[in-house]
Formats: sequence, structure tokens, C-alpha cells
Amino acid sequence: MGSLIAAAVFFDAIHMVIAGTELRWKITGRIGEEVFQAVFSILSLAGIVWLSRAYGRAEYVELWGQVQAVRWLALIVMFIAFFFVVFAFASPNPTAVRGGAMLKEKEPAQGIQRITRHPFLWGVALWSLVHLIFNGDLASLIFFGSFLILALRGPASIDRKREKIYGEDWDRFAAVTSSVPFLAIAQGRNSLMIGELGWWRIILVMVVYGFFLHMHRFFFGVSPLTG
Repeated sequence: MGSLIAAAVFFDAIHMVIAGTELRWKITGRIGEEVFQAVFSILSLAGIVWLSRAYGRAEYVELWGQVQAVRWLALIVMFIAFFFVVFAFASPNPTAVRGGAMLKEKEPAQGIQRITRHPFLWGVALWSLVHLIFNGDLASLIFFGSFLILALRGPASIDRKREKIYGEDWDRFAAVTSSVPFLAIAQGRNSLMIGELGWWRIILVMVVYGFFLHMHRFFFGVSPLTG
């Protein structure tokens, strides 16, 4: 369990301390943005590998136990999580690295960006929350909790960095979008345009979700459908 805790601290620290504070700008000022991104990507990958290996080896310490009675709810929430993650990768994203050019477009927020400007992080938040709750053991609390913390803190950190880099272009984008899904639409700052989502992306969500449902036992030793 000690290795898992250390891995979780390392993984969260490199994101919250190195990438999420003024320390980032001091480092990039010395080594440049490209080198920083390369080094940070390597550290992040190492952190994920360490976390995953430590989680797989951690002893089982039950807290509230596995939640089986409402498995159907987990399946629904996980579909929403896959929706956000797939759309994040399959759609142009002004919040991504090198995505700043989109902020100058007449309509900077399109498709999934009308719903939330951070679809990937909301997908990770839902994924981690579901697995944390439905596993109910100490190792899962540490493992999935580390991702949940980053996913919930990430939007504000990304917004600060993008505002500092892009200034007024970012402010214009932020004015018509929201981090919280559907908030900008509910507040009348944007409108839901179903046609912009693209039917091929919706079909892709169903295909990817179905694949992971089918292959979950192969990859992780347990089926979300039968336990």
C-alpha cells in the first residue's frame, strides 16, 4: 500500500505543483515550452504506470465493499463518461495544447465545447468516481481518488493557464462556455446544437463503450455486467 500512496502523491504533485502553479512559468522560462511538455509527458506516463502497477499489487482492504445493487446506474454514468472522453479526442478543442488558434474563430465554441470546455476531465471525473464508489476498498479509494482530485481541480488550473497565454481571445471563449456541463446553456450564454456533435462521433461513443464493456473482463479480470 505504501507504493500506491507514494505513486498517487507523485502523480498528483507533478500536476498540481509543477504544472498547476507559477512554478510552471519559471521552468518554461528556462527550458522552453516544448521541452517542458516533453518532460512533463514522460513524468505523467511514468506516474500512470507506477500507479497502475502499485494498484494491481496492493492488498485488499475493504471499506464499504462492492456496490452491486445499482450496477445499472454505474453503466449509465460510465456511458456518459465515455461520451465526454470520446468527444474530447474526436473534436477540435481550444483548451488542448496548440489549440489556441481556434479561439480566434468567429464561433470559437462548437459541438461538445458548447456543453463543456473540459469534456475529457469530466469524463475522467465520472470514470474515477464510479470506480471509487463501486469497488469500495482502500486501494481503489487511493487509485481512483488521485484521478478524481486532478479531474476536479484541472479545469480551473487549465483556465488560468489559457487566460494567461491567450488573454482576450480566451476571455471571449470563456464568456460563452462553462466548465460545468450545460451550465452556459442553462444560463443562456450558449445554445445546444445537436447537429454540431456529429452522428459519427455518437456512433463512435457507442462502439468504444461496447468494446470496453465486452473486453473489461479480459483487461481487468472482472465484467461490469456480471461482476
